[in-house]
Amino acid sequence: MAELPPPHSSASRAAALAAAYISHRHGSPGHGLVLRDVCHARREDIDGIGHKYHLEFVLEDIFEKDSTVNCTAEVLYHLGNKNSAPDVQFTIEGELKNTDEEDNIFYNQIKSLKKELEAENIPDSYGNVSPEMQPIRALAWAASGYVIWQNSAENTKYQLAQIKRVKQVKRTDEYLQFDYVILLHENVSQEIIPWQMTVLWHPQHGVAVTQNGRLPKHALD
Repeated sequence: MAELPPPHSSASRAAALAAAYISHRHGSPGHGLVLRDVCHARREDIDGIGHKYHLEFVLEDIFEKDSTVNCTAEVLYHLGNKNSAPDVQFTIEGELKNTDEEDNIFYNQIKSLKKELEAENIPDSYGNVSPEMQPIRALAWAASGYVIWQNSAENTKYQLAQIKRVKQVKRTDEYLQFDYVILLHENVSQEIIPWQMTVLWHPQHGVAVTQNGRLPKHALD
């Protein structure tokens, strides 16, 4: 088991992946979780299987930087299998902020719209997000956590950079559906990657990404 200094790039990549996974599992329109600090990291080389990272880190809320939670996680990257998502096990120490009220307000607002919501460029070119678009961004943050988890390798580090387009799709059931085109920033290569994802959400059932895929660069033209 090798100790890694917390700023170590591989420790940072593994912790960012764990943060994305936790954000997908626990995020909602009322809050999103992002990596603040890596406190402790070790790497275990498991013969014939892969590299397992043992991590301690701090997450903060994307809306409230003072709202933090400590986490531990194990991230296992499988050797040679590009199609297998890393295994992530995590524990959250303490309580996450309760956002039931904010989530239900957002849900009822969207359900009461006369016309389906459509928006683009969140945040805008100056980095601004309007208050009414914050829940839409937080939902994309949680959903992109799933995409990041499914497509990460030991040498990648993805983060949601921008929502290019979002369109609500009317449904006959209780779920809200949004079709997103997002930009993912891959920190290692500095590539900006367009990605499509279909997202379902309900306050009682959480976030589900039912379809997603990388888009060609010209899809944004």
